[in-house]
Amino acid sequence: MSFGSNRPTFKPTPYGYTRRSRRGIPRWLLLLITGIVLGAGGVLFLQRSYGPQRLTVEQSEQLRMDLNTANLENQRINTESKTLRQNLEQTQAAQKQQDSQIELLRKHAADMEAGVAGLIAAIPPDPRGTSPGIRSADMVLGSEGLSYQVLLIQDLKEGNTQVPNMRGEVKLIGSGTYPNGNTAYVDLGSQPLNMGRYTVISGQTELPKAYRLHQVTVQIMGEDSDKVIATRTFRVTAAKK
Repeated sequence: MSFGSNRPTFKPTPYGYTRRSRRGIPRWLLLLITGIVLGAGGVLFLQRSYGPQRLTVEQSEQLRMDLNTANLENQRINTESKTLRQNLEQTQAAQKQQDSQIELLRKHAADMEAGVAGLIAAIPPDPRGTSPGIRSADMVLGSEGLSYQVLLIQDLKEGNTQVPNMRGEVKLIGSGTYPNGNTAYVDLGSQPLNMGRYTVISGQTELPKAYRLHQVTVQIMGEDSDKVIATRTFRVTAAKK
């Protein structure tokens, strides 16, 4: 009969005694935290080294003032651009109106030219058959002397619609008498001539005292020449009272 203890017998395991050990930070978590810290530091380093610099208070205020100035300048440019656009539109409208008026004047001029051509054809030719011809003249004697108008026309050559420009001189010579009955020829003056198809020479001249004018001879000379290329004599009429 044994007198041993009734407590269960301790049986060791094959791996020794079993006990809990303290668990530290996992290695993967430590690596993750280290990577985050290094990444954040790298970003801060890049921003400080290569990123845009932070502005000071003075620089921020100057930037704000520059932006305000740029906005005001932009508004001014927009206003001027609008004004210029309006002026351009007004100018274009005025130009269009002027073009219409010019076209209308051209039409009127063409109509007048056709009318003048018809009148010229109806005027009797110069009896001497010269060109330019002295087609007609009004010699009116008044209290202030002689007033005159002379119509000169160049003839068109067959097949032509224009004539060459002619330069020269128109001279007026008066024929009359003095109270003693003596006949005298008086130079009544001259005018330069520069004509195309036709022209009207007009003017007024005084007469010698007590001279009674009866006729006026119109003479045409070429440029720088004393040779008379056309001449015609007209009677003087008294002015109507």
